[in-house]
Amino acid sequence: MCSRAAAGTSGPDDETDWLGEGLGLADGLADDTDGLAVTSGSPDASHPETTTRASSPAPSERPTDSTDRSGWVEVKAPNLGTFYRAPNPDADPYVTVGATVTEETEICLIEVMKLFTTMRAGLKGTVREIVAQDGDMVEFGATLMWIEPEA
Repeated sequence: MCSRAAAGTSGPDDETDWLGEGLGLADGLADDTDGLAVTSGSPDASHPETTTRASSPAPSERPTDSTDRSGWVEVKAPNLGTFYRAPNPDADPYVTVGATVTEETEICLIEVMKLFTTMRAGLKGTVREIVAQDGDMVEFGATLMWIEPEA
């Protein structure tokens, strides 16, 4: 650990400069309100580092506060983890808004520490809203989607 005296600083402003310069924080910080910059990479040369921008959900899948969900069933996360809408990045999603599901229809995956939990609908009905976005970290009990049961 380096003390302020050893670093040659003497005041609060100097300490901030030392932290930013020493850790490279000052160069990488920016006010970005358009979305998150997501960086993924691997030390393996066959997987070069890439940066992508997280996108907003599709308008038909975006939750709205004015939606009347009476009679719909809330599908909640069974555990903490990463929510995935498809079995792999190149595959189509398990379900989309408007899809008809049965009790055994696979609707998503929750991954934690390389353990994938396949979630099934558990009822017959129609997917009306998908709240969680692909790749989101979800908490136990978080709302993932809403299904309108078949009458």
